Amino acid sequence: MKFSAEQIAGLINGNIEGNPSIEVTSLAKIEEGSEGDISFLANPKYEEYIYTTGSSICIVNNTFEPNKSLPETLTLIKVDDAYACFAKLLEVYDTMNRPEPEIQTPSFIDETATLGQDVFVGAFAVIGKNVNIGNNVVIHPNVTIGNNVSIKDNTVIHPGATVYRDCEIGENCTIHSGAVIGSDGFGFAPDQNGKFQKIPQIGNVILEDNVDIGANTTVDRATMGSTVIRCGTKLDNLVQIGHNVVIGEDSALAAQAGVAGSSKIGKNVLIGGQVGLAGHLSIGDRVKIAAQSGIGGNVSDDEVVMGSPAFNNKEYKKSYLGFRRLPRIQERLDVLEKKIKELTKDQK
Repeated sequence: MKFSAEQIAGLINGNIEGNPSIEVTSLAKIEEGSEGDISFLANPKYEEYIYTTGSSICIVNNTFEPNKSLPETLTLIKVDDAYACFAKLLEVYDTMNRPEPEIQTPSFIDETATLGQDVFVGAFAVIGKNVNIGNNVVIHPNVTIGNNVSIKDNTVIHPGATVYRDCEIGENCTIHSGAVIGSDGFGFAPDQNGKFQKIPQIGNVILEDNVDIGANTTVDRATMGSTVIRCGTKLDNLVQIGHNVVIGEDSALAAQAGVAGSSKIGKNVLIGGQVGLAGHLSIGDRVKIAAQSGIGGNVSDDEVVMGSPAFNNKEYKKSYLGFRRLPRIQERLDVLEKKIKELTKDQK
């Protein structure tokens, strides 16, 4: 589909410098752009590419002033925030690529399930008993939706994802391929013979609105009650969320992070890749946890921590400087010990 510079400027409230009628059909990085592409420049680090780009349109900040000639074929659209406006265009482009409403065959939809308007169900999808699906929902091929699940409007579930029974998915959520929502929590108890006996996991998972779940991420159902991922939270690929965990609004967990059961994470928390959180912890609001940190205790609001076991990042960096010097310190100690022995020997 073609869009003119004039149409795009209207969408992002921008001002055109160049040809308002020029048309584009695709989006590209500024250093890789060619005729018919639209790109953006927000980071000055990439400014050199705007003077050689082959893109037809480039979105730039209002503050941008070229220090040499731009390509004659390039039209600029100036906005307050080039990055945010380009992200908006990506969102529009992604929406345009949503499949048209359709129920593909073969697929299985239980007769007790309820589907809203303009729903897409891909081939080999399975939708169980008493499922309630809202409007404009996209369920890609090979998705399994268990009994009694509810999925609200505009949610997209990508191929091969699984939502177990009784779970609740909010509006505008995205669940990527291979993700599992509502698998059993890790609940076992040893009997008198030391054999592990399974504890039934009878709770569910609740994803509130605007939650993103990355590929191959797992969110375990609660033993009782609910595991809850609150509004706006984003989980990267390969994240593990244990049973009865609650994650607050607008938090983000990077790939391979793991949260053990019953921990509570506040809002606006940022957790780096490969972070591990022990169970039954309380992580405050606006906390930042550096990658590969191990969290074994509670963390208060607004703290920034790193290390394993993790502690205040400033103290950690000071400690790390000392740690790096340990070999040299050891060498100096060895020399001092040798000298002390020599002095002591002479005294004897």
